[in-house]
Amino acid sequence: QVQLVESGGGLVQAGGSLRLSCAASGTIFSANVMGWYRQAPGKQRELVAIISSGDNTNYADSVKGRFTISRDRSYNTAYLQMNSLKPEDTAVYYCNALILGTNHWGQGTQVTVSS
Repeated sequence: QVQLVESGGGLVQAGGSLRLSCAASGTIFSANVMGWYRQAPGKQRELVAIISSGDNTNYADSVKGRFTISRDRSYNTAYLQMNSLKPEDTAVYYCNALILGTNHWGQGTQVTVSS
C-alpha cells in the first residue's frame, strides 16, 4: 500500500523559510507527478506546485519566485523549499503523488506564518 509521509512543517515568522519533504513508500514504481497542495481554514484545497517525471514544474502565481519544488527520483521523494513566507501562506500542506494512474495523498503538515 502506497503511503506518503510529509515532514518539515511548523511555525515561522513572516519572511522566514521552511522546507517540506514528502516520501513515498510501499511501491517500487516512481511517481509520474508529485505535487504540493494546501488548504487554509474555510478555503478549498489549492495547487501550490507540481513536478513531472521529466522535472517540468508548475507553480501557483501566488508562490512563484518564492517556492521551489524538487524531487529525488531515487527515493521517490519530493521537496518544497518555501522562502519569503507570508501570513497568507498559512495552511495545511498536502503532498500528492500520481503512481500508475492512481492519486495518493499524504496526511498533511501544518505551516503557520506569523506576522
